Order: sequence, then C-alpha cells, then structure tokens
Amino acid sequence: MASLMPNHVKKPKSITESVHGVCVDISFEGKGVVKAEGETYFVPGIFPGEEGDIAFDYSRGGAKFGKVIKLDKVSPNRIQPRCKICSACGGCCFQQYDYPAQLIYKTNKVKEQFRKIAKMDVEPLPCIGMEEPYFYRNKIQMPFAKDNRGNLYCGFYKESTHVIVPVDTCYIEDGRAKAVLDAVKKLGKSFHIEPYQEDEGRGFLRHVLIRTSKHKEQVMVVLVTYKDAFPSRSNFVKALLKECPFITTVLQNVNSRHTNVILGEFERTLYGPGYIEDVLCGISFKISAKSFYQVNPVMTEKLYMKAIEAAQLTKEDVVFDAYSGIGTIGMVASRYCKNVIAVEIVKEAVIDARRNAKHNGVENISFYCDDASSFMVNMANKKEHVDVLFMDPPRKGSDQRCLDAVCKLSPSRIVYVSCDPSTLARDVAYLSKKYQLRSVQPVDMFPHTMHVETVAMLRLKDSKK
Repeated sequence: MASLMPNHVKKPKSITESVHGVCVDISFEGKGVVKAEGETYFVPGIFPGEEGDIAFDYSRGGAKFGKVIKLDKVSPNRIQPRCKICSACGGCCFQQYDYPAQLIYKTNKVKEQFRKIAKMDVEPLPCIGMEEPYFYRNKIQMPFAKDNRGNLYCGFYKESTHVIVPVDTCYIEDGRAKAVLDAVKKLGKSFHIEPYQEDEGRGFLRHVLIRTSKHKEQVMVVLVTYKDAFPSRSNFVKALLKECPFITTVLQNVNSRHTNVILGEFERTLYGPGYIEDVLCGISFKISAKSFYQVNPVMTEKLYMKAIEAAQLTKEDVVFDAYSGIGTIGMVASRYCKNVIAVEIVKEAVIDARRNAKHNGVENISFYCDDASSFMVNMANKKEHVDVLFMDPPRKGSDQRCLDAVCKLSPSRIVYVSCDPSTLARDVAYLSKKYQLRSVQPVDMFPHTMHVETVAMLRLKDSKK
C-alpha cells in the first residue's frame, strides 16, 4: 500500500546527507530535540545526552524532522526494548527508554505545558507509574492487509502514513489479543476474506477490534467490515470460537464510509450478549463496542481514586459529573457524597450508564442526556448549587462555552481529569480568573508512549469549602 503523507508535510528529495547532533531534550510529541550545526531537529528514538548522525527527513510547520543514522554516544537510560519493531511502528516511542526516566519525562511534560501555555509556575507531583508496565491495554484495534503471498496480516499505521507495519506481538496489549488476531489471519485465508483497501475503496475486512475484561475474564471481538454481506458468517464465527474458546461475544460492525473513524453506525451481535463486563473500584460495568472505557484498568483505579482524593468529598456534597460517559467516575464518587448529577451528550452512553447504575444498586446518581454546558447554565439560572464538578473531556479539552458555564455555576471545587496536558493548561488558565489551582497529579495510563493523564484540582477563590 502506498504511503500517503499529509499535505502539510514536505518530503525532501534526498535523505542521504547527515549531520552530527546532540539530543538535549524530549519534545511534547515524544521526539528527541537534537541540536546540529545551528539547526534544531525533532528525531524519534533518540534521548537526552545521546549523540549521533541525523538525516533530515521532512519539514512540517517550519519545524525539521529527522531520523537516526548512527549513535556515537548512548544514554544510560537506554535499554533493549522487548518489541523489535517499536522504532518502525512508532506506537511505543519509549520502549528503548527505561521506565523511571519515562515517568520523569511525563512529570516534566505537564510542568512545561503549564509554563508555556498557562504561563504558570506549577510543580506537579511525581507521575504515578505501573508496577508492570506491559500488556495493559484492554482495547485493541488493528487494520488488516494482504502480503504478496496472499496472507492476511495486521498491525499499526506508520506515523504520517497509511502504511501498515506488521505486528506479531504487541507488548502493551492484553495478551489474549494475539491469539484472536492470529486466528483471524489464519481463518481469513481459508474463508477467502479480502482486507479493505482504502485507496481503491474495495475489500471486506477493515479492522478487528478487541475489548477485554481484567476482572471478569471476558473478551469481545468486533469484526469491522466494509460491507454488510458476510459469506459463511456463522461458519466463520464457529471456527473463530473453536480457535479461541475464551471469546465471550462476537459482533459485526459495518463501516462503508471513507473515513478514519473505525466504527460505523450499523452493528449486529453474532455470538454472546454483545457486551462484556468489568469491575472498576468495586463497581461492575457493562461495556459495549462503542463505550468509552479507560484502556488501562490497573491505572484507571489509581487515577479515579486520586480524583476522589483531590475532590475532598463529604456526605453532604452534591457532585456534577460532566462528560460522564457510561458513568464510571460518577458512580465511584457516589459512594462518598450525597448525590451525583451526571450529564453526557451521547445517547448510547447514557443508556449504558443507567443500566450500570441499576445493575450496581446505585440510587444516588441521576443521568441526563444533554449538553453539559447548557445543563450547567440552566442550573445556575435556577440558583441550584453544586459543591464539586468532575470533568473528563476529550483530548481537545473544553471549549470556552463550557468553561463559561462552569464559572457561572461556580462549584466550590473542580477536579479536571485530562489526557492532554496542553489543553488542560489552557483551560486551567481560563478558569484561573475565578479558581485557584491547588494540585496537579500526573498518572501514567499509557506506559512506553508519550501520553500522560493528569488530575488537577481547583478551588473557588474565597471559598471555605
């Protein structure tokens, strides 16, 4: 499959010329910041203190990106990665970097984003890491392609391309996923299943999505197809279950759109109940194919308990849970407060949340399918009071309309859970006209990657609560 570089990326005519450089830092995107002959290059797979020959690769937005040709000096933090293709894949940009150094980088990353974006001098608490930072992802989604011999393979898209890097074993995914993917590759050939070819708009199998339960030993497999028609559908499912008897439910999701979005609108259950269950902080959750559920169950429990701790909840508190999803953090918080108002705009998530609350016997939480900003403004207009606001927005953060609604509602405390420290810093800076930032706690939800989750606690200025 041909490489498709984004329009804003300029590839050079040649990358044979190289320069000698020194890595002085790691960028927000997890690339080494290399100084060479008066120029700055952003280079994957090189770490602070390392020196070597760097080849110019491409430019983007005025920045120069390169690749390592040869290292002359290596960092004491460099280790032998478990995964032999992590450099080519790009998904785990830090597998060659020892884990304590990763945690230091992530702590500093949060600090730097507050300094650069919020213009605030913040000292985050040390990033909380995993005891065993491998095989942690409970959600796996892989595209499929076919090699020259007609064999199916799967993997990850190489950075800035649509080229699939074949992956045999991924060391950050639940170990059960490998057996499922191997079975699909094997059966795909015998059942003559063609992988979808995006550039030609033809084929059948687009992705395989796998969701696993840590505590319930359940596994969901979603076959994402370009067309609804699935010849020998029942026989394929039977054969898949024979290869992987631990699978508890199988679904087909049809996505005929020309889009990077993995799941389509139409879905049917081929085997099992169509969902899996998992336990988080002692609460059982039903998880569908489209449910938002944190991908690292071990660290999610630590993240949520840090959020609860930061909120300083009492049995008299009224809690507002914005972006509530399937009700995870809201139901955990319900144990420690008077009642929870949870608002989520995705209808399917609200349905799941209500089922989860009923299933767990949680009666002091109410779920509303609505826009959180409008809901908060309506509450403020009615002079209704909220003690604590939990907000866990998507990576892009909250918009000004939502933040204005927060300020209008004026909860005594805000606990902001963020997967992007840059948008967190931006939003905290906006809220600082009414709120004081009291604590910042990074949590490593995504070991061996550049990403970091953060819990920030803000308190209303002049508030006694």
